[in-house]
Amino acid sequence: MYTGLQHLHSGIAYLALLALILVIIYALIGSLSGRAFTEKDRKIAMIAFIFAHVQLLVGLILYFVSPLGFSLLTAGGAMSDSAARLTALEHPLINIIAIVVISIGYIRAKKLATSRSKFRSIYMMYAIGLVLILSRIPWAAWLY
Repeated sequence: MYTGLQHLHSGIAYLALLALILVIIYALIGSLSGRAFTEKDRKIAMIAFIFAHVQLLVGLILYFVSPLGFSLLTAGGAMSDSAARLTALEHPLINIIAIVVISIGYIRAKKLATSRSKFRSIYMMYAIGLVLILSRIPWAAWLY
């Protein structure tokens, strides 16, 4: 089960990152072109929103099932080892914050009045979330 969750978490990560990048570009173009924000635009933004949340859900399950997640914190010594600290604390915490930022951008866009501000909310908040996610990916372990 653990190996399957690891592969699922890695596979969804590719989809989530790709969706975030595409939605950021799409919203930036929408904002700069001055076109109207439509229901289609909201649904496109929702795709990255959903992928990010599914990734978070699988990651949280993996965190509590994995011998490298929560158990590293309870065993002690994780703070002195940078790789263990990344796995046990920084990666989950920063990614939860990133998903909150993405959620704020999506929810805020639904409430704003002008099309430009809706696009702007999406591309700015999604971009901040993407930068946070990219900053805490364990690149050495993920790219194998």
